[in-house]
Amino acid sequence: MRKELRAINQKSLQELLENVRDGRISVEEASERLRILPYEDIGFARVDHQRYLRRGFPEVIYCPGKTTGQIVAIFGCLVASGGTVLATRAEEEAYEAVRAEHPGVEYHREAKALVLRGQTELEPYGYVVVASAGTADIPVAEEAALTAELIGSRVERLYDVGVAGIHRLFDNWDKISRARVIVVVAGMEGALASVIGGLAACPVVAVPTSVGYGANLGGIAPLLTMLNSCASGVAVVNIDNGYGAGYMAALINRAGEGTKD
Repeated sequence: MRKELRAINQKSLQELLENVRDGRISVEEASERLRILPYEDIGFARVDHQRYLRRGFPEVIYCPGKTTGQIVAIFGCLVASGGTVLATRAEEEAYEAVRAEHPGVEYHREAKALVLRGQTELEPYGYVVVASAGTADIPVAEEAALTAELIGSRVERLYDVGVAGIHRLFDNWDKISRARVIVVVAGMEGALASVIGGLAACPVVAVPTSVGYGANLGGIAPLLTMLNSCASGVAVVNIDNGYGAGYMAALINRAGEGTKD
């Protein structure tokens, strides 16, 4: 029988210590609450229950390559810890199977992500802009935006503002200029990251996508464009890695908390 787990995050840990200080609970009771498993071995996976304490967000499930049963089992382990659960690149079949066990799960179809919100919602902070060059880049952009939101960032979406119609970007420059960090998602030749990176005062996280005609080479062309950008302050994640970009943007946004509205 699985040991009952309790979600431990920064807020709940602070509350626990304050309760000990004020005599509302005993040291022994606090010690018992803190006896959380470092990880749970379920045979095909070792689920990390202390990821939140180390990184500020629970472990995330990457669904491709896993069976539906494995996804459901890992999802259940993370639900037991009480935090927000995120599963990326999830198909409808996985959603239906998880929903049968956890009716409150959300399916974000554009991002292909499963989300079950935890017991404590994070207050949104800062300001992250997620910009996509084209409509075809939106699934990757949505994965980035959703990830950043779940980690606590306030997110503004700015879609279909690529260089083929650069006036669309300039018409929204007030949003760009207020951002603490910008995620730029682009396929084809990937030029949008350099354009924004050359004008914006904040860090830019560039995401090349596999969207484009033959010479796009499945995302290699925009990847090389972004890696070779002459604009300072542009960092690049892997092809189609919206999750990685959203996570990085949220960390940058968090680091700037208290320094910019």
